[in-house]
Amino acid sequence: MENIRQTLSFDDMVDALADVQRRKLLVALLEHNPQDDTPVVIADSESDADAVERLVTMQHVHLPKLVDYGFIEWNEETHEVTKGPKFDEIRPLLELLDDHEDELPADWL
Repeated sequence: MENIRQTLSFDDMVDALADVQRRKLLVALLEHNPQDDTPVVIADSESDADAVERLVTMQHVHLPKLVDYGFIEWNEETHEVTKGPKFDEIRPLLELLDDHEDELPADWL
C-alpha cells in the first residue's frame, strides 16, 4: 500500500483542489455510482497533443498526488481510479463546489 498521509489539513485539501484536472476527477468520483456500467470520463475538446500532455501530467503528477493524500486509489495496470480511504474527508468541499457549479467561473469545474 502507498504511503498515505495520516493527517490532512485544510491546506492539503486546497492543494488537492488547486488544479482543474484534479477537481474534475474528484467531482466525477463524487457523482459516480459504482453500480452504473458507464465509466467516469472527463472530456475536454482539445488537440491530440494537448490530450497526450494532459494524460502524461495526470499519470505523473495529479494521480500520484491524489493517491498520496488518500483521496483516490489508482490501479496503474487497469487504469482504474476509485475513491480512496480519505475521500470522505474532502467530500464536503467537493459537494460545495458541485452544488454551486453554476455560480462559479466556467473553468473551475
